[in-house]
Amino acid sequence: MKRSAFALVLLAGIAGNHRVVTAQEAESGIDLRATLSGQVVTSNGLMQPPRSGTPGSAGFRGILYPTLKFSDHWFVSGALQLATRPYWYEEFSSDNTGAKGAVLQAALNYSRVADKGSILVRAGQLPTAFGAFLLRYDDSDNPLVDHPLEYGYYYAPVSWLGVAGIEADVTRGKWDARAQFANSSPANPRSIFAGDQYGNWSGGAGYTIRQGFRVGIETYRGPFLDRKYKYYFPGEAAPNTLPARAIGLDVSWAHRHTTMQGEVQRFGFPYKVIPSFREWAAYAEMKQVVAPRWYIAGRLGLTQSNGMAARNFETAAGFRPNRFQLLKIDYETKYQNIGSLKIENTFAVQLVTTLHASASRR
Repeated sequence: MKRSAFALVLLAGIAGNHRVVTAQEAESGIDLRATLSGQVVTSNGLMQPPRSGTPGSAGFRGILYPTLKFSDHWFVSGALQLATRPYWYEEFSSDNTGAKGAVLQAALNYSRVADKGSILVRAGQLPTAFGAFLLRYDDSDNPLVDHPLEYGYYYAPVSWLGVAGIEADVTRGKWDARAQFANSSPANPRSIFAGDQYGNWSGGAGYTIRQGFRVGIETYRGPFLDRKYKYYFPGEAAPNTLPARAIGLDVSWAHRHTTMQGEVQRFGFPYKVIPSFREWAAYAEMKQVVAPRWYIAGRLGLTQSNGMAARNFETAAGFRPNRFQLLKIDYETKYQNIGSLKIENTFAVQLVTTLHASASRR
């Protein structure tokens, strides 16, 4: 499926691979969807400083997708998240506790669909237009538990958090394209009330070679630092003079019961007082349905930057007891050449439940 079509589904509050709901097909209406995830994890990463706790942890994540449709073309959509900490594997190396909420999306949208193409214009809090995995950030759509190494919330080249901006997504035949202008970088999203906001461009294009087989390219460019950023050092040049650059390639293929997806990306973050930071990252993912309710999945990821390297392999088995729930049994091993913990092993069991309610008026 084309990226812009995926984006439209996500912005309309659809979690996972569900069909568009009645409230959207009507002239106006309200649609509410939610994804609730609970998981238990054991990992030697939880026993390392600064956490230095027990090897086990339990977590919860909930995402609410409200959609309010005014007419055939206009609607408001959002994605509101609440998660306990630690929940993501990347949080094992921090001392974060409690629960934290985030507005991942909150946008006014205009869409128009014709026989030969479509257009979707969005304004507000948006996910970055860079990268393909963000379209599967929901636990009901991610066949595994963790995410690729280059994505995350904390000092990742591509953050899950939204940016304030405007975006246009268009399709024409087998082509799709998107362009976004935002108030901050995908590597360091900034609130509209924060200082050091600088315009950033991101976007990409794709071509569907045949049904189920698509290739795409994406890029972003713009200042990424702010003066309170962890990696903004004394004596550094003004943030607006240091634009970050990124380029990526994504491929997706699906045939019958098999799906494969992958990305290769390169990032450049310039500095003056320290060496510029450059990173390349790649991952390949496969999912195989082995029975009507069962699947197996795996993902191999690699990153390399300024002498640092990391790689991980994750595998999972998924079972659907009913159409509303998904149970995952997941194992990941991660190697990194820096830090006291070179090999991190994590075992997780995650239960995902989706809920839906709607009201419409034709």
